[in-house]
Amino acid sequence: MTPALALGARVWSDLIDRDLTIVVPVGAVEQHGPHLPVDTDGRIAADVAARAVEAAAYGVDVLLAPAIAYGASGEHEGFPGTVSIGAEVLELLIVEYGRSVCRWASRVVFVNGHGGNALALASAVRLLRYEGRDAAWWPCVFPGADAHAGDTETSVLLSTSPEDVRSDAVEAGATAPITELMDELRAGGVGAVSPNGVLGDPTTADAGRGAAMLAGGVRALAAALPTWTVRDDGRLV
Repeated sequence: MTPALALGARVWSDLIDRDLTIVVPVGAVEQHGPHLPVDTDGRIAADVAARAVEAAAYGVDVLLAPAIAYGASGEHEGFPGTVSIGAEVLELLIVEYGRSVCRWASRVVFVNGHGGNALALASAVRLLRYEGRDAAWWPCVFPGADAHAGDTETSVLLSTSPEDVRSDAVEAGATAPITELMDELRAGGVGAVSPNGVLGDPTTADAGRGAAMLAGGVRALAAALPTWTVRDDGRLV
């Protein structure tokens, strides 16, 4: 990340009289099976956001904010390493963040790396927009992705942080469609359906496919930042 594009590296006088768009990665600290680090979601969100900011910087005055590391991960609390702040707290955090940042920035988008954050983010952004603040959210989703710590996330991390993927511990988890698992997941969390915490099959992961998926997400976000088209549900498209 070019320091000039990082909010954390700026001083306050750098930010006067600018039509700024602030991009905020939102992650989670939660188990990702026996082979991926607990900050996987945050890494993916931060990587997509940083690359998109650099790609979009020629068309819009944009800065990458420090990431919001924690999210709503209650479904993973049966595993050590998970730290969840819950949906209610996350929603309040996003609302207060948006109210504050929009005092000096023109708009803000929260780039979400964890599906469990989605409802809280959407609700917070809806309130911010109702209050007249130009906020949006954008999901790090990849076509054909599996649910959790499987082929998709493992492929992406193999492309960005191969040294942090424990290849000797890679093993399949629950591979049934998520729709079939949903009742048990809601009742008992991920541990109720997958003892190793994996929803999918990471044994098929491939760094090349991970890099391609990541590049697609970066292109989509980079294209959305200058045009700034926000749907009724607050999603940037």
